[in-house]
Amino acid sequence: MPALALTFDDGPDPVWTPRLLDLLKRLGARATFFPIAPRAEEQPAVVERVRVEGHAIGLHCDQHIRHSDRDAAWLARDTDTALERLAGVGVRPTFWRTPWGDTAPWSNRIARDRDLRLIGWTVDTHDWRGDSALDMFEATRELLTDGAIVLAHDGLGPGARRESVEATVEYVALVGTHARDHGLSLEALAA
Repeated sequence: MPALALTFDDGPDPVWTPRLLDLLKRLGARATFFPIAPRAEEQPAVVERVRVEGHAIGLHCDQHIRHSDRDAAWLARDTDTALERLAGVGVRPTFWRTPWGDTAPWSNRIARDRDLRLIGWTVDTHDWRGDSALDMFEATRELLTDGAIVLAHDGLGPGARRESVEATVEYVALVGTHARDHGLSLEALAA
């Protein structure tokens, strides 16, 4: 069946990630979450719920800093620290979404050495800006097709100009209706 992938960065959030999970359950959807590792460590019950409900969990970061702003040694340490924190809450990621999608010449080597696959997106909701759900949907509707990877955020990360994730939850509901109407399933990224 044709599918698109919903992905969420910068969580988990103790309020908004569970609300997204409730919605995903109602939609019969699976998604991929890319948490900031210290937040995952602070919210082990939320991380466990993500896992138990069949969603994938990838690596985002320990410190939300662009790879190109640091050297290879720093990135290796940050990655290893994040992986250790995630292991502590029962997660062994295979996908890695870098902060802001930024990479440096050493990102691929560090990923490969840790059996991680760098993953980007094809649809950017720009939800961090605080746009309404309808505005985000109208801006992305034509891109919501088979094979699309949608970038959204279940937490308030660095640079966010919004006060909550409510519009993202509403956006996902609109995507769910769109997917149903167009014969698309909502799936987690597959290894």
